[in-house]
Amino acid sequence: MQNARRKLAIRTREIFDLAVMIACFLLAAYGSYSDIGHFSFTECLAMRIKVINFITFALFLFLWHSLFVLFGLYQSKRLSSSRREIAEVLMATSSGSVALFCLGSLFRIALVTPHFIAIFWAASTVVTVASRLALRYFLKTLRLRGRNSRQLLIVGTNRRAVEYAKKVESRPELGYRIVGFVENSWPGNSEFHKSGYSIVTDFERFAEFIRTQIVDEVLMCLPMQSLYKKSSEIVRLCQEQGIIVRFLSDLFNLELASSKAELFDGDSVIMICTGAMRGWPLLVKRGIDVLFSLIILLLAAPWLIAIALLIKLTSPGPVFFTQERVGLNKRKFRLYKFRTMIAGAEKMMAQLEHLNELSGPVFKIKNDPRMTRVGKYLRKTSIDELPQLLNVLRGDMSLVGPRPMAVRDYEKFDRDWQRRRFSVRPGITCLWQVCGRNSVPFEKWMELDMDYIDRWSLLLDFKILFQTVPAVLRGAGAA
Repeated sequence: MQNARRKLAIRTREIFDLAVMIACFLLAAYGSYSDIGHFSFTECLAMRIKVINFITFALFLFLWHSLFVLFGLYQSKRLSSSRREIAEVLMATSSGSVALFCLGSLFRIALVTPHFIAIFWAASTVVTVASRLALRYFLKTLRLRGRNSRQLLIVGTNRRAVEYAKKVESRPELGYRIVGFVENSWPGNSEFHKSGYSIVTDFERFAEFIRTQIVDEVLMCLPMQSLYKKSSEIVRLCQEQGIIVRFLSDLFNLELASSKAELFDGDSVIMICTGAMRGWPLLVKRGIDVLFSLIILLLAAPWLIAIALLIKLTSPGPVFFTQERVGLNKRKFRLYKFRTMIAGAEKMMAQLEHLNELSGPVFKIKNDPRMTRVGKYLRKTSIDELPQLLNVLRGDMSLVGPRPMAVRDYEKFDRDWQRRRFSVRPGITCLWQVCGRNSVPFEKWMELDMDYIDRWSLLLDFKILFQTVPAVLRGAGAA
């Protein structure tokens, strides 16, 4: 949830910057309309609303956004200084203004004069810088109150690791919480213990630690020359589970992740992250989640009430079935479904393990004896899944994403690469849902989730949503 809010804030910046650009464009047009003749401002705008000018402006919108991306303005600025961000804004707005002048000259747009460019550059720079500084102040206030925090695990107990930890803790506005340190026994540990920090695990138990604990980021502070193999193994484990890695040393050979360089208090820090869920499309994805969920819940409200009454009247027990599931970066949340089984069905699971029809750690029986008569219909039509739209509104889930795993199933995972599915928000439907659901072996299911994460796009989400409808109508069942 915290990770999602951080990404949402970054995505909001993209839309805001485009809105600022448009406002500054209009301001510059108003301030320089006298340069282009005897036309009034309204007449000037009216005569220039042509197809070629519209296309040119759309091209400039795309170019402006691309320049902001190129100069790193949509990357997380948690570790960057305000001075560096201001410099990046200046470079981006200056490059954008030059590009606008070139486009105006190329397409002979009378409105784009030197006076116009000067006003546009000054206004866009001042407003963008001011908005970034205001956002920094807001996030600083939020983090000082314990919100928007990141759980940081540091690998290594040498002097550099301790110094970095002290730097981070001296800057509470960054919102980092030190989980602890990872290290084997070595002579330097006696000096390390004087720092007051604690070692939470060693290298051998590192994989088990990140499986069971909430870790948002891992910082590598090991000497690469002597511990390269061990460092590579730790980075691989984090890469498999989609955990961000930063380090103060040499780069590794990465297969799935991409890396970005950042500067923090004089130290060069590299961030490694997997998956394609970055940029403004992620904000659009969240907007679609909220909009579609609200519309469906409002339209289906009478039916949902009728279903709730039907469940209550036909079998004893609550209307909703709630279960703890594993979500983004292994954060637990309560998942809501219409109850389709008799009360206390979970307590009977151990007695029915021998009837499990799926491979791997998941549990599924096609003709489950615990199912109620109404529950069979709800499960077959996937109507029991509709309350999960509340989870989508809360931000625990998305409409499209890897299915959220029950804690029992998660604890039985035996391959770390499978845990990378928890690096994104879980969803109501995904590739597994439209490719056969219960007929798909567990290993293939996990591969489909990895495929979704690696090649995610808004188009893929819409494709999955449209394919979900016929899959439900075929009565393939639900997870």
